[in-house]
Amino acid sequence: QVQLVESGGGLVQTGGSLRLSCVASGSRHSLNAMAWYRQAPGKQRELVAYILSGRVTSYADSVKGRFTVSGANAGNTVYLQMNSLKPEDTGAYYCAAALNRQILGTAPYWGQGIQVTVSS
Repeated sequence: QVQLVESGGGLVQTGGSLRLSCVASGSRHSLNAMAWYRQAPGKQRELVAYILSGRVTSYADSVKGRFTVSGANAGNTVYLQMNSLKPEDTGAYYCAAALNRQILGTAPYWGQGIQVTVSS
């Protein structure tokens, strides 16, 4: 069974930084598409960033220039470096992974979620 485990969340002040990590295990194939989503109370879940084959990246406009998604040299690991954090970045962050981008958008594997809180 594929499992995704996130770590690195917490409480920071506005302007601070956090680095989230997601480690996937149990997959028979390489998870070539990995992503970070977030959800704030009362809001829909939104895609924050994703990385394909450890190279190609994409970001939501709201985090562009502040967040960086990357993969480790070892497979099935993804990071989200979050700088210049704002209160509106507060929410539960979820790691998602799939064999490719198409599946990522429909039926990915999901992590359990990790809380990020940015105080003013």
